[in-house]
Amino acid sequence: MLVFKFGGASVRDAEAIKNVASILSLYPSTKLTVVVSAMGKSTNKLEEIVHALESKNHAVFSGLVDELEAFHLDIMAALFPEKHYKIYQTVEELFDGLRKRMEGPFSENTSFEYDQIVSLGEVLSSQIVSSYLIEQDFSVRWMDARKIIRTNHTYQEGKVDWTKTEQLVQEQLIPAFQDANIVLTQGFIGHTSEGFTTTLGREGSDYTAGILAYCGQAESVTIWKDVPGMLNADPKYFANTKKLEAISFKEAIELSYYGASVIHPKTIQPLQNRNIPLYVKSFLDPTADGTIIHASSSKDHLIPSYIFKFDQALYSFTPKDFSFIVEENLSVIFGKLSDLNVKINLMQNSALSFSILVDQKKVKREELLHLFQHEYEVKYNENLSLVTIRHYDDATIQQVTEGKELLVQQRTRHTARFVLK
Repeated sequence: MLVFKFGGASVRDAEAIKNVASILSLYPSTKLTVVVSAMGKSTNKLEEIVHALESKNHAVFSGLVDELEAFHLDIMAALFPEKHYKIYQTVEELFDGLRKRMEGPFSENTSFEYDQIVSLGEVLSSQIVSSYLIEQDFSVRWMDARKIIRTNHTYQEGKVDWTKTEQLVQEQLIPAFQDANIVLTQGFIGHTSEGFTTTLGREGSDYTAGILAYCGQAESVTIWKDVPGMLNADPKYFANTKKLEAISFKEAIELSYYGASVIHPKTIQPLQNRNIPLYVKSFLDPTADGTIIHASSSKDHLIPSYIFKFDQALYSFTPKDFSFIVEENLSVIFGKLSDLNVKINLMQNSALSFSILVDQKKVKREELLHLFQHEYEVKYNENLSLVTIRHYDDATIQQVTEGKELLVQQRTRHTARFVLK
């Protein structure tokens, strides 16, 4: 069994869905588990619907639902020439159920309500894609991820019950291949023991692919994207990017930790545990090689990778009594930062000061200064950039720092980080 994941861009419209079918046709005799995301920007629209429902704004809620339904119906009209297809009834029932939510109470747990509603994007997408593939004579079985991926009750960030999920995959998903070549399901969503829908958090659809591959002991996972594979830098900010032919699981986690928009570590972990390779390939050029993420680290060092973080703020804390920065001071500082829910991108300390780099827009400067004003003198710099280089050399460092004021630098054997103004 192979696991394929198609994200929102790869199913954003009718032509994209037809392209998915053409990719699947390249694997005529292969058992495939296909994971799909919500179509295009449907998740954003469903989040707006949640907000409208919570505020009881009936007019906005109805307008947003109508827009979302029209978006899906337009796609269906280009895929199914006649409205007698069962998919029209299925989609109508899903939207009827969504509209009825305005009639009931909104849960005190907003995250619970979020998961019940936002998950509809993946359900709609998978039903439409599945119906189209069946119409094109593919051997397909639609499967509800809300029946096979078991999580706890942490809504919007469901924690997987691996033992139960593996049991459900072996009992329900694997036997489905007896009468179908393709099992098509949803990314991003799961269920509690009571049957309530949960979502899996950031990069949830990629994570679904990793979960199903682990529990189904897949041969490999392929994530289909609109890029030729993993690049060594974001092409929006860096000219002459290069494709990484192969990297290790460890390297992928390192890059993600430093902020690269690669595969999330929670997707990598189950694959690493069972040594299941992960391919990142282009749905625009499906026969090209793409990037493989696997156990071997032999090629990790061949191409430097660059990760840029903009709109950064550097805060430096100095005790007003000129005491050394020791464990006691750090404990106080971290406690206060935790109270403000501050996420640190880089930290550095000297004898008398401790500095942190944070996303400028995510920290309320005046609130932070007020919290520390009695014990610490706090200085700050804003509108900075953080550049991380994996497998650096002198030439790469010169390239990214030239003409910039260097405020902080850190280097290890494989990683160099610079705060630039």
